[in-house]
Amino acid sequence: MESVIAGRSPVRRGLCLASLALGLLAGPISSADAADQPVDVELVLAVDVSWSMDHEEQLIQRDGYAAAFRSKDVIDAILSGGYSRVAVTYIEWAGETTQITVVPWTLIDSSSAAKRFADALTLQEPVQLRRTSISGALDFARGRFAASGFRGQRRIIDVSGDGPNNEGRMVTSARDETVAAGITINGLPLMTNTSTSSGGFSVEKLDTYYSDCVIGGGQAFMIPVTSWEEFPGAVRRKLVLELAGRAPGEWPVFRDQAAMHPPVVKAQATNPAAGMDCEIGEKLWDQRRMMWSDP
Repeated sequence: MESVIAGRSPVRRGLCLASLALGLLAGPISSADAADQPVDVELVLAVDVSWSMDHEEQLIQRDGYAAAFRSKDVIDAILSGGYSRVAVTYIEWAGETTQITVVPWTLIDSSSAAKRFADALTLQEPVQLRRTSISGALDFARGRFAASGFRGQRRIIDVSGDGPNNEGRMVTSARDETVAAGITINGLPLMTNTSTSSGGFSVEKLDTYYSDCVIGGGQAFMIPVTSWEEFPGAVRRKLVLELAGRAPGEWPVFRDQAAMHPPVVKAQATNPAAGMDCEIGEKLWDQRRMMWSDP
């Protein structure tokens, strides 16, 4: 993805350029020379940038992840593992074939490396893309592991979004194939309902959709977000749980107790018998398309 800095404010552009200069002085952060280096976790952050997200909401997402990787909670979680290092990549997705790698596979093994990763997230403006294909995002993210250059004890895809799958193959098929490959899928359903451009393609119980249709694998969980004010704390908490590799019942105590909300929903606690229609997104799209085609 081409870097775009011109859209930032003068202050933010200066910070971005300063971060870029610091990154160049510190050396590359990619995994080009990793040679299958062992790490505690290989983590793909797959973030929704579909048209239902306005530009401000997209910036909140980027800034929330950047703030999390600068936080002591997340850095401590990274350094607490057996290898004291993790590999992370950040991608943005929308339709079936529209995925963008914003930050490639990056070794994070220190506070400075975590902060360089955070800085890299602020160097480009996010873009709005059409449609919502969670299955496409999962398929794309799953393919990233083969070329990561790392060997993680755990492999995780963390997918966030504000609506159900409405393009590409069935999300449950992509989920099952991903879980069968030994990859855990965690979720961050965004139930914010603040965008006026969603076009009626979201669902009321997006958290249930994620629990029944999206997340899966060992120790999988999701954190529903009901307001953008909750987003930074939810991201920070989610990353700590993923990167520290805590088992259910061993969640850490956070310095900021506000980060304890919203709650963590573990995959083991979900009820597939609840009957969420995993094709609801496709059906909503077909209904809307028929309305558009009516004379």
